[in-house]
Amino acid sequence: MNVQIAPLETPPSREDDRDDAPSGRGRTVVIGGAALVLALGGFWYFTHGSAPTPRRVGTAPVKVAAVGQGNMSVIERTIGTVMANSTVQINARIQGQMIKAYFKEGQMVKTGDILFQIDPRPYQAMVDNALASLATAKAKADRYARLEAQNAIAGQQFDDAQAAYLEAKATVESARLNLEFTTIRAPVNGKTGAILIQPGNMVAASTASTSATPLVTINEIQPVKISLALPQSDLPSIQKMQQTKGLTITLGLHNAGASQDIKVPVDFIGNAVTNNTGTIELRATYPNADMSLVPGQLVDVTVALAEIPNATLVPRDAVNTGPDGQFVYTVKDDTAQQVPVKILFDDSVNDAVSGNLKKGDQVIVDGQLRVIPGAKVSITGAKRQAGTDSKGQMTSGRRRIKRAQDTEG
Repeated sequence: MNVQIAPLETPPSREDDRDDAPSGRGRTVVIGGAALVLALGGFWYFTHGSAPTPRRVGTAPVKVAAVGQGNMSVIERTIGTVMANSTVQINARIQGQMIKAYFKEGQMVKTGDILFQIDPRPYQAMVDNALASLATAKAKADRYARLEAQNAIAGQQFDDAQAAYLEAKATVESARLNLEFTTIRAPVNGKTGAILIQPGNMVAASTASTSATPLVTINEIQPVKISLALPQSDLPSIQKMQQTKGLTITLGLHNAGASQDIKVPVDFIGNAVTNNTGTIELRATYPNADMSLVPGQLVDVTVALAEIPNATLVPRDAVNTGPDGQFVYTVKDDTAQQVPVKILFDDSVNDAVSGNLKKGDQVIVDGQLRVIPGAKVSITGAKRQAGTDSKGQMTSGRRRIKRAQDTEG
């Protein structure tokens, strides 16, 4: 069976559609053109209409200080430990019951002052018994001496009687010593610590082979010793200074009553370098009249090891480090110039340097980061001398120093 499909009829056309097509395309072109014009205009406005005015570069503000000249001490700063001049542990030499303490804990005592009393009655009885034995031995020795003079006894009997008498005499002396040991006295001047065995307790005797609990500890704190350690690399300077001018340390006391630092001569230099630290010990004796220092206390110590005469001094804040080493900025005619220097010593306030500098030159101490060599600078703030504050007072450093050779390394 054949199936025939009728052809599709052509849809009727609309005259109005054909007429509107050109008009729609025209509107689209007009809108797109207007948008393009607006975009180009905005780009021109932001790139040309509001162009910034070129900025003028100003001079860098800096603070300066004048280069100084003078002697600089080569010093080391370290921590010292206060030590008692002597420390004595008080022990009983006999056993017995302690019946009294004659001091208060923490009291200052002098040599010979009574500290404790042990019950003396048993030892007094021993003395009395020894005296009785001595009297008997003496009477026998005297009698045998008369008989021996008459050849009435053998010489051996006389010798035995004399030996017995001497033995009894020694026993009396020993008993008297034990009786004296019941009164315990201070062997040194010093300050007492805590009483470790209170009155009423039994105390044991301390001998060479046995160690009993001490009764109290006395520290001699007038004078005291200051112990410090310096690197072994300083040993040649230490020995040279000790042989010429004498080595002195300066103690930095921070209490309100200390008007100035205290200088103390060194009276002991260790005879060996400590292996594990590579340091050598120094000690100085301080009178400690006001008892301001206490054993075990830590103090700031400054040791002068040498002196650089007529050194060129600049504030340590003026020294900068660059790829080629240390340098400072000098100011002349309001122009900054870079001057290479070599640090000879840094005492944490000033640097002794060598370089093309002379006394009175102005060096920049603040504002170096904004400085360009050869550019103009403007000086702000008061000018000051190296090593002084804004009021002209000499300053002292509290930071740890760095040696010149360490800086170069």
